[in-house]
Amino acid sequence: MSVVVMAYHEMGCTGLRLLLDRKVEVSAVFTYEDDPAENCWFGSVAKLARAAGIPVFTPGNVNEPEWVRKIERLAPEVIFSFYYRDLIRRPIRAIPMHGCVNLHGSLLPKYRGRSPVNWQLVNGETESGVTLHYIVGRADAGDIIGQERVEVGPEDTAIILYRKLLAAAERVLHRHLRRVLDGAAPRIKQDESQATVFGGRRLEDGLLDWRRPAWELHNLVRAVAPPWPGAFTFAEDGKVIILRTRPCEKPRPGAPLKPGEVRIEEDEVIVGSGREPLQVIAYVAPSQRVLRSGEMLGIA
Repeated sequence: MSVVVMAYHEMGCTGLRLLLDRKVEVSAVFTYEDDPAENCWFGSVAKLARAAGIPVFTPGNVNEPEWVRKIERLAPEVIFSFYYRDLIRRPIRAIPMHGCVNLHGSLLPKYRGRSPVNWQLVNGETESGVTLHYIVGRADAGDIIGQERVEVGPEDTAIILYRKLLAAAERVLHRHLRRVLDGAAPRIKQDESQATVFGGRRLEDGLLDWRRPAWELHNLVRAVAPPWPGAFTFAEDGKVIILRTRPCEKPRPGAPLKPGEVRIEEDEVIVGSGREPLQVIAYVAPSQRVLRSGEMLGIA
């Protein structure tokens, strides 16, 4: 029994490492070249595979005929996808006897598509998880093999949630691996009426609109906190990166703040929003200066 792994990111390392620990024969790993423009804070699937003596390939498009023929010659009985960024097309999906299986960072059918960790925090979800499922022609729409749930705390940032999902991924893979390899894994149809689909996020999606309620702003800040690019706003002298916040649930002294208006209260930075104010706990301003009372934050 041999498998082919298509993987990237820290989740890819988690999946590959579990297969190696369980002594599964991995005949090849398909991954991506590191992008020098990307903050690669995560582990390298390529390095992990090469250290284990596994052939590594980084095609520009794995669905091109030459790569399909390559995978056919490898004759895997299962293909695993662990955070592989490209959709695996029918010619490849038809190769393995026991199917192509993907690991996704949400409780499907919710949050199909890209950047599920970030979107779940943007939307203030209190529960998340990972789903192991079969790959079909539509992204993240195949039959579910198993899921593992995790709680999402109100202060959890994207990296905290991501680490929870790494542990959950290891558990769900460990629980279902043998049945996947034997072709005997469960197949639970997804409820299409409950499906939601999200696209990839852009740097500009981190712009804070101070007219929004404080909890929405807080959720955006934690959804894109480092090592992601961070939420941001603009002061008179340039861009301000907002790193950590907390909504002010109790009434604050003084006149109500306008959206984007800054007030310093006993060394606390308070900013007006569309509802209750938002406490800014950590930020990076131009030239490392401090924000001042009466300053207006907004779009430059």
